[in-house]
Amino acid sequence: MTVSIVRFGGSNCDRDAERALDHLGIDAEIVWHEDGLPSETTGIVLPGGFSYGDYLRAGAMAARSPIMADVREAVSDGVPLLGVCNGAQVGCESGLTDGVFTTNESARFQCEHVYLRVERTDTPWTAAYEEGEVIEIPIAHGEGRYEIEDDRLSDLEDEDRILFRYCTEDGKLTDDANPNGSKHDIAGVLGDRETVAVLMPHPERATLPDVGATDGQGILEGFTA
Repeated sequence: MTVSIVRFGGSNCDRDAERALDHLGIDAEIVWHEDGLPSETTGIVLPGGFSYGDYLRAGAMAARSPIMADVREAVSDGVPLLGVCNGAQVGCESGLTDGVFTTNESARFQCEHVYLRVERTDTPWTAAYEEGEVIEIPIAHGEGRYEIEDDRLSDLEDEDRILFRYCTEDGKLTDDANPNGSKHDIAGVLGDRETVAVLMPHPERATLPDVGATDGQGILEGFTA
């Protein structure tokens, strides 16, 4: 098993992801986007950062990188993919998941710990948790507000493709607990396949015991499911 962590110009969380996966005993390597996806890839991480300086829109240019054709083909063959922060923006921009991530309601960069409510547990990314469990994961973004057309939101709800919502420490959904104004408090969603997920918070920053909380471990363990 080798998880390929796709590095674009401007990625800055690729090494964090590599270290977190290594801590969990998951073989991972950083792949430069111009080199294409290695044939031995059994999982894909689109990491956080500021690919192409967020020029045009966050994730828009990386989504059009030639490697994304390889990524889409791999995903269609069932290879699991996790997009985190800028990687979530790339995932939406490339059509791997619905919706978009856009400028925070506060119009400023936000770096803080938030609480997430686990909405379902029958996916690789959430199998380690209980439904309704509240986990603490850090965020660091300026364009993390999830938006989607109302009819597509209804489809997401009906198809049970919402993984995480921002919440209070006791699991309540309130405006104060939503750090960026995301529609319906959405923090992470699934693509058409349950093996594809994107989320704005950083599970790799809540995995190593020596740097703090470990609530993100269960998300990354999705690569072993």
